[in-house]
Amino acid sequence: MPQEAELLAARTPARTERADAARNRRAVLDAAATLFRERGAESVTMDEVAAKAGVGKGTLFRRFGDKSGLAMAVLDEAERELQERILSGPPPLGPGAAPGPRLVAFAGAYLEFLLANLDVVRMSETASPSARYRIGAYRFWHLHARILLEGTPDPDFAAHALLASLSAVHVSALLTDLDEERVREGVARLARSLFLRS
Repeated sequence: MPQEAELLAARTPARTERADAARNRRAVLDAAATLFRERGAESVTMDEVAAKAGVGKGTLFRRFGDKSGLAMAVLDEAERELQERILSGPPPLGPGAAPGPRLVAFAGAYLEFLLANLDVVRMSETASPSARYRIGAYRFWHLHARILLEGTPDPDFAAHALLASLSAVHVSALLTDLDEERVREGVARLARSLFLRS
């Protein structure tokens, strides 16, 4: 199916690197993920990540550029894991379910990924103007939703609209007034509503 091939081509590629570079990268990403989780991404410094990982600060900056680049790298693995579950996991998130239940499952799974990494995703999305839309993962999420919405009015716009409700800035703002369960229910309701004919 051409759409499946397009989705496979859009997924985030796995990294290939020397064994020592991979070990250092793993140490940095583990250190950053731990510090981000414990104290919030905004309050962690690159110096602290380098010290916890046991690498030089220069190595860290050369490899990741800045904290937003490090945040994107931390998210990379979790995004690839979610992409693999979409491509080959069990239904309804993976293949084998009807488009409506798959879209609801995707929206819910993405929201859980977002809630688990909210500070880091927010940092990566706001690193520069329109940063969220330039990253490859966004293109994958949009393409997946657009494929599922095929046959509905304007699937391209509807996919963007659903993803807008799942931006880290938006969800962070919602969580100041609503609890997580209410956000989950609202996102599922929104995903279901996209299949209502107008």
